[in-house]
Amino acid sequence: MDTNLPQTTQPRIVIIGCGFAGLRLAKDLEDLPVQVVVIDRNNYHNFQPLLYQVATGALEADSIAYPIRKIFAGQTNFFFRMADVERVDTARNALETNIGEIHYDHLVLATGSLTNFFGLDSIEQNAMQIKSVPNALNLRSYLFQNFEKAILTEDPAQRQALMNVVVVGGGPTGVEICGSLAEMRKDVLPKDYPELDLKKMEIYLIEAGAEVLGPMSKESQVQAKHYLEEMGIHLRLNTHAQRYENGRIYYSDTEFIRTQNLIWAAGVNGAALDGLPENVVARNKRVGVDTQNRVLGLRNVYAIGDVANMETTEMPRGYPMLAPVAIQQAEQLAANLERLLRGEELQPFKYTNKGSMAIVGRNRAVVDLPGDLHFGGFMGWLTWLFVHLMTLVGFRNKIITFISWGISYFSSDKALRLIIRPFKRHDFDEVSGVRAAEHKAATASYTPPVPSPEAPVVGG
Repeated sequence: MDTNLPQTTQPRIVIIGCGFAGLRLAKDLEDLPVQVVVIDRNNYHNFQPLLYQVATGALEADSIAYPIRKIFAGQTNFFFRMADVERVDTARNALETNIGEIHYDHLVLATGSLTNFFGLDSIEQNAMQIKSVPNALNLRSYLFQNFEKAILTEDPAQRQALMNVVVVGGGPTGVEICGSLAEMRKDVLPKDYPELDLKKMEIYLIEAGAEVLGPMSKESQVQAKHYLEEMGIHLRLNTHAQRYENGRIYYSDTEFIRTQNLIWAAGVNGAALDGLPENVVARNKRVGVDTQNRVLGLRNVYAIGDVANMETTEMPRGYPMLAPVAIQQAEQLAANLERLLRGEELQPFKYTNKGSMAIVGRNRAVVDLPGDLHFGGFMGWLTWLFVHLMTLVGFRNKIITFISWGISYFSSDKALRLIIRPFKRHDFDEVSGVRAAEHKAATASYTPPVPSPEAPVVGG
């Protein structure tokens, strides 16, 4: 018996991760004669597209998270184990976890992605990120803690650094958090901190590419850029973040921006597992799969969502790491597992592009739909709100989020400006903005990285 899982004569399908892909797959397997085991390090499903709203006080964390066991209440073939998977042993069809060994007949990797810092150690050690609920709560606390410190300091330069915010990465996450911060600067922070001159608060967006929202249409890129500039956000396009030290983010050997608030939204890696054949794991830690989402060279191991790297003629670099791709791959894999049980041939995955969108701020959003259709403004904003509201898991979460958005819209206020759990890095030098014990060695030996032609750029 594996970690008290019931013994069964039915095939056991183990799914690692309960993000968009893992959740949809487990739900779609409900009526099959299989035992479905989901493993996740958290006991909740996290709606990542709205994490930035938790970080900026627009939503509380429990508005975008939902208990996994409650999602699957009543699904009799479902079992959940809260655990960290440490290694996969494909020869023995077994997973090594921190709660014991779990055996499988079919294994599905739906582990998602991790933040990619592109080898920039000084940034990795000290920048804030938004990949999880704890990340978002830490960022919220850290931002407001720095405003509290800004009131106390008599040094104008240090006060400016505590108020300035620099976001690296011009993809949807970077654009959305910049817009949210700009609205806070205009409508919220002046009421909370009348002692500070919030007109001096600067928000910067650093992007390595020539445009923000790189994967979207040219029309949406131009419109989003206009919105950001209209909201007073300083854009640094074609600019690479290089290092972060002494409370300064450098974008060349000598040019920098003073800030104690550096938010990294520039890139992600796949979350591959130890134990997989080295030849199937790419540089960006995505796992190579065939068109049936089966891990290359393995008979009964699959990968779906962000961690899966399916290279095809149409997508030679793999499908984008987006929620719609993850959900459609999960649906296709569920159908293929049913075919497998019936002894039928597996069918290849075909992606249906249903469009993409990004919100910049109140009444400002951009939407791309199939057929070269683009729109933005108020209608784009309503479309973004509706799609994200309907995609949230749980009726309660939908209602709470809808009410919170309504209150924020009509009052121009974000009520959740709470520092419930103060965030503090261990051995962190608040003045210099780096780990004190590592500062001297890091600055003495630092050499700006020279990206190879194959390396992903910093940004986007």
